[in-house]
Amino acid sequence: MAMILLSGCSNGKKGGAGGFRAVPVVKDDLQITVLATGNVQPNNQLVVYPSISGRIEKILIKEGDNVRKGQKLMDLSSTERATLLDEAEAQGPTVLAHWQQLYEETPLLSPETGQIVYLPTVPGQIVNTSTELMVMSDHLIVNTQVDETDLAQIKMNQEASITLDAYPDQPIEGKVRRISYQSTLVNNVTTYEVDVWPDKLPSFMRSGMTANVVFTVNEKDDILLIPSEALQQTPDGQSYVLKGGGKPNSGPQTVVVQTGLTDGKQIEVVSGLSEGDKVLIKSFSAGQLAAQNSGSNPFMPGRPTGGTGGARPAASGGGGR
Repeated sequence: MAMILLSGCSNGKKGGAGGFRAVPVVKDDLQITVLATGNVQPNNQLVVYPSISGRIEKILIKEGDNVRKGQKLMDLSSTERATLLDEAEAQGPTVLAHWQQLYEETPLLSPETGQIVYLPTVPGQIVNTSTELMVMSDHLIVNTQVDETDLAQIKMNQEASITLDAYPDQPIEGKVRRISYQSTLVNNVTTYEVDVWPDKLPSFMRSGMTANVVFTVNEKDDILLIPSEALQQTPDGQSYVLKGGGKPNSGPQTVVVQTGLTDGKQIEVVSGLSEGDKVLIKSFSAGQLAAQNSGSNPFMPGRPTGGTGGARPAASGGGGR
């Protein structure tokens, strides 16, 4: 295992210009996710129209009700029956009852099994065959837009967590049930529709709600993790870190490591380090950041850095190195 000395490292402790900060290797869980936003909407939506023109006599359901196919939803009178009943009513209750029994109303039956999500009509309303009586939904889903760069990580039946803006403290578990083959351009970004079906439909979920969806791509529990910024690469592609905490007054060690899962911020260490080891990450001073922003490189030889020039900074207190 190679040993190297770096100027200004101060034995891995937080220093000034050119210093390092030590970060411990920890054991924790890591989850790789893809985030997307979307809206709650019916998987299939059905608008129900009357088969006759006339008048609504009774409405037997309300918004939010779940109905089965063939269930009676309304009683309708044709235009002729409505006119006849109005005339009979003027002649008294006996005549009205006679004609109501003789001339029965027309029932409106549910064309499918589903939920009533919209009911804009009221009893007594005059309707025709183009009047929208109600809207039915077979199943509420969350339709999301996933960036094309993330699409390769989305699979059918993949687990996802849904959070509604209206109910942020009540996450809903779901699964991917459809991945669109046709792209959509949203704000000049190519996206694909991904439908997520809730495992269990909560009573508070409503069509049109805004939702945030977290797709679980990969996850591991109780693994060694270090910050991704601690990892460096050799010219031949080997991964290594600078490890601190060696012998007194010794510099950091270069340790070759094997890595695994990463979420961009943290990365799994498969071999080369143990829990509690400390890896060193370069610390930047305000002067170095200013130099970088101005286009200069504060680490080039011969460049002044914090007033010390290109020389190795002396130890504090005037003592020996």
